[in-house]
Amino acid sequence: MSSIFLSDLGHTWLVDVDGTILEHNGHKSGRERLLPGVEDFWKKIPPEDYIILLSSRDESSRSATLAFLEKYGIRYNRVIFGLPVGERVLINDEKLSGLKTAIAENLKRNEGFSDLNIYISSEL
Repeated sequence: MSSIFLSDLGHTWLVDVDGTILEHNGHKSGRERLLPGVEDFWKKIPPEDYIILLSSRDESSRSATLAFLEKYGIRYNRVIFGLPVGERVLINDEKLSGLKTAIAENLKRNEGFSDLNIYISSEL
C-alpha cells in the first residue's frame, strides 16, 4: 500500500489515463474499462482541487473517452490528448516552509488505484 501525504492547500493533479484510470489500449480493443479503485480514489480528491488528465490517445478518441469518464463520474478540469508516450516530467519549486510541491507516484499498469491512499494534513 502506498500513501500520498498532502498539505491542506489546494492541489493540482496530473493523472495519466491509459493503464492508470482506464485499461491500457482498451479503447483499441473495444474493452474500455475503469480500473479497480479509481472511483473510490477520485472521491477522496478534494472538490476544489484541479485535475488535468493526460493521454497519448489521438484527438479522435476525445469524445468517446470523455463520455466514458463522465459515465463513471470521473471529474476533471482539463484533458490533454496526443501526448508523447515517454516519461512525464514535473518540475516545481519548494515552498519557503520546506513543503515539497511536486509529488510523483508510479502505478503498475492496469492495476488501478486500489493500493494508493491520500492523507491531507494541516500540519504539512
